[in-house]
Order: sequence, then C-alpha cells, then structure tokens
Amino acid sequence: MSFVAWLAVMGAVLLTLALTSSYLRWLPVTTSAVCLVLGVAIGPAGFGLLRLDIKDAAFWMEHLTEVAVLFSLFVCGLKLRLPMGDRRWRVAFALAGPVMVLTIAGVTLLLHLAFGVAWGPALLIGAILAPTDPVLASLVQVSDARDADPVRFGLTGEAGLNDGIAFPFVILGLLLIQQGTDSTAWLDEWAIKRLLWAVPVGLLTGYWMARGIGRLTLIMRIRNADSTFSPNDYLALALIALAYVVAETIHGYGFLSVFAAGLGLRQAEAQTTGHGHTPAEQLVQPVVGHQHVDPEAAVHGDVEHLEDAQVAAGIMMGDMLSFGSLVERAMEVFLVTLLGVVLVAHWDWRALLIAFGLFAVIRPLCVAVMPWGRLLDGRQRLLVGWFGIRGIGSLYYLFYALNHNLAPSAATLCADITLSVVALSILVHGISTQPLLARYERQKRRFTSSPSR
Repeated sequence: MSFVAWLAVMGAVLLTLALTSSYLRWLPVTTSAVCLVLGVAIGPAGFGLLRLDIKDAAFWMEHLTEVAVLFSLFVCGLKLRLPMGDRRWRVAFALAGPVMVLTIAGVTLLLHLAFGVAWGPALLIGAILAPTDPVLASLVQVSDARDADPVRFGLTGEAGLNDGIAFPFVILGLLLIQQGTDSTAWLDEWAIKRLLWAVPVGLLTGYWMARGIGRLTLIMRIRNADSTFSPNDYLALALIALAYVVAETIHGYGFLSVFAAGLGLRQAEAQTTGHGHTPAEQLVQPVVGHQHVDPEAAVHGDVEHLEDAQVAAGIMMGDMLSFGSLVERAMEVFLVTLLGVVLVAHWDWRALLIAFGLFAVIRPLCVAVMPWGRLLDGRQRLLVGWFGIRGIGSLYYLFYALNHNLAPSAATLCADITLSVVALSILVHGISTQPLLARYERQKRRFTSSPSR
C-alpha cells in the first residue's frame, strides 16, 4: 500500500474513535479493544484495506514499539511520587522481580510440558510474555501523582520496572536457542553482564541523570524568571533520549534508565515542593482527569500565593505528563490497530490455553505465594493477580527476537503465540478492567466510610 493509503486508513480509525468516544466511555471496553477490532475489520480478513507482513516489517516495528514503550515508561516514572523508602514500593519490587521470574518459569513449563515446545523457544516466549504493559494498562495505573493506592501504585511500578528486567531473560532464551545446552560456558557471562551489571546500571544512570538535570533546570528557570514559557516537551524528549543512550553505551538497560529518569525527575519536583504536599502540577492548576498546565493562567494571578520554584516545577511536570500521555495514546492506537490487521494470519489456537494458564492460573498463583503481609489485603491480591495486562512491551520483545537470527520455525512459533496472547489480553482485560475497578473503588469507599473504622 502507498503511504497516502496508510494515512487515509489511520485517519479514518482516529476519526471513528473521536466520534464514538462519548458512547464508548459508558461501555465496559477500552480503546485498545476497539482498535483491535477495527484492525481486524480493515485487515485482510475484513475489508482488505491494510496489509502487513511481519517478517518484512520486523525491523521498523521493533523500533516503533521501542519508542512507544520508552514514552510510556517515562510517564510511568513521572506518576510515582512516593519516596523510595515508602513500604508501598515493595509491592512494585515484588511484582517486577520474583513474580515476573516465577511467571517466566510457569509459562516455560506450560509450553514445554503441554505443547512439547523445546526449552529454548519456550523460555523465550515465556520471557516475551512475562512483562506487564505500561502502554495498555493505563486504566489500572495511578491516575495522578497523588494516587498512592497500593494496587494501582504497585501495578504502575511493576509495568515501569519489568519491561527492563525482562530483557536479560529474553536474551537468555535467545542464547539457549543459539548455543544449546551442550555447553553452559556462556551462562556466567550472561549472569554478570546482562543481569548483575545491566539492571542496576540502567536504573542508577537514568535516576541520577534526571534528578540532577531536573534540579538544574528549575534553578536556571527561577534565576532567569522563566517559569512558564520554556519548552518542556523538548526537555522530556532530551531526557528520554539521553537516559536511553547513556545507559546503552555503558551496557545498561535503556528501558530501565528511561523509567528511572521519570522517577528522578519526579523526585526533583518532590524535593522542591515537599513529599508531604500536593504535587506541583496540581498546585499550579489542577484539571480533573487531565494533566495540563495553562501558562497564561499561571501568569495572570491564579497561583500568586505559590513560590517561584513551585510554579516552575508544576508547569514543567504538567507539560511533560500531557505531552508524554499524548504520544503514548497515539502510539497505542496505531500499534494495536496494526496488531488487529495481522492477527487473523497469525492466530494460533494454542494461545487460548496459554492465555488462560497465564491470566487465570500462573500469574494469580505467583502473586498468591508472595509474603505480602499487610501490604495487600485479600481482594487487592486478587486484583493484582488478574491485572497482568500484556501489550506493546511484549510486541517489542517479539520483534527484537525476530531480528536476532531466529530459525524460521522458532520465529513463526514466537510470532503466532505472542500476537495471539497479546490480542486475547487486550480483549479479556479490556472488557473486565472497568467493572472490576469500579467495584474495587466502591468497596474501598464503603470500607473507609464505615463507622467502625
């Protein structure tokens, strides 16, 4: 298809979403589920308006999904304002660490024992499907920086962390396929370079770089009386790019670095405003349901009672959240529509059993066996166990694997199972998310308003 035809079809999809948004908001479906159905409708199985060959498009799809994940990881980091020593961080760490590793092991065993998949491809698929998604899981994440609900905070932190922590296990699966099990001499190098070095280096690089740049930026803007009109979208792009490049240059994980950059920038804002106070972007101009700051409103007296540092920090954070969320939503629509276009050609019936095992058995059990103590109560553990949404992060790892010399049979297997399971996650989680969250919020309000409490 020509570039003009692609633009025409995508414009029609966006217009459809814009015109039907007022109706969709009352239905228990997400935008991603609608985009998936639209993709199937305009693909070869429907009207045949769009066609996409996964093998031919693997190179640019890898980088396109990579960009989408980077923006989403940065926004995830910006939303998490609790101090790093707060106990609620333990939920995110447990989900992104032990729970994810156990999930990889569970999916690997399921593929090998139930379907006879060799250990190498089974481990690779398990690692590809293990990370929860920072792009498609926005409904279950924190709504803004004031939201410290342990379920949403834990799921947001998990989505930000495990897209990077899954990387060494994807590489382990590729090495197992390419090197085999006859010799394990490569295993020590993998553990040292890909796990023990790359994970902490990625986190520390992005965090301290963004925290330092954030403080420097605020100081310069206050000194130059430039709190309201500086291009904060440029700063967001610069931080994402620099955090990623520096981490990759010193062999750390760029995904973790970009997520940590968002965290570091948020900590710089919290240091300016105070951890115990309202986030700066809400001090400047709280807008219900949308993180945005109007510089004109800030200048003309709406925030005269605030200090210059709070105004500068508020406008900076508000603009970055608004810009990042815009890019995130646009990439979500485009990529999920493309998934719908290729879904029928790559559908694998085994995905039904794999998805059921992953969503309803493996992840809930992995969450249940963790010693949460008082961090999560029973209903919160059930919600966290269910909301393991797979999406754009898994697609990135799929295309990364396809571009690293997989044999045709292994490539087909990985592509078919991954695309099918991600599509099922978009549909199943997309239909169940809003009703379950609404019920959870009602129960929480009833619990907190009870006279006995």
